[in-house]
Formats: sequence, C-alpha cells, structure tokens
Amino acid sequence: MRLTSHRLSVGTRGPGFTDITGGVRAWIRSQKPGEGQVTLFIRHTSASLVIQENADPDVLTDLQGFMERIAPWDAQLYAHVTEGPDDMPAHIRAALTQTSVTIPVLDGEPALGTWQAIYLWEHRAGTQTREIVLQLLA
Repeated sequence: MRLTSHRLSVGTRGPGFTDITGGVRAWIRSQKPGEGQVTLFIRHTSASLVIQENADPDVLTDLQGFMERIAPWDAQLYAHVTEGPDDMPAHIRAALTQTSVTIPVLDGEPALGTWQAIYLWEHRAGTQTREIVLQLLA
C-alpha cells in the first residue's frame, strides 16, 4: 500500500455549499489507484465537509436554513466576537458537522452513492479560500 497526499484549495462565496466532488475525483483518478480509501480533512475551524444529496438543491437550502436557526448570527448571543459576528456561529456550525470524511475507493473511483456529492460547507459570511488535505491509501 502507498500513501499519497494532496492539498486542494477551494474558494467560497460566503455561507453555503461548494461541491468539491469533481476535484477530489480528478485527483484520485490521477493517482491510478485500484482499491483503497481517501480521507479529506479541512484545515479550518469555521467550515466543514459533508457528504450530502446532489439531486435536489432544496436539501442544501434546508440544511443551510436549519444551521441558521440553531446558530444565528447574533453577536449578543456570544462572548467570542473578536473576529466578527459571523465567527462564533461558524465555529458552532463546524463543531456540529465534520472536519474530515473518509470514502472507500473502488476501481479507481470514490465509492459515492448515486445521489451523493462531497461538499465544503462554508460557515463564514465573506469569501474565503479553504484548504483541504487529501490522503489516498491504495
């Protein structure tokens, strides 16, 4: 078995989902693995990674709305406001989701289900550049 690593840089446009499946898939294919697993780790505390439905955009809209209700951008609710009113809610949202995901690789492809995609879920208000570390064990 061989371990290969890669850094994927992703720009975001504020809160919401960015589909990174294509970038992950392309990098895995470039490594020409047979079977193995890939781990993705986001190097930030105010964004997260999720595997979610890619067929109906209402799913992502509802998830974003849910997070806005349970961790609102209201500076009066938080002690940590040094980095702006969106920072502490972003930390809460990231804590409730995932900073890493591991996906099996079968026949050189991530073994995602038919309606699954890998998303970077941005929790901050402004544009960001996020770094995701990919590690393929194959």
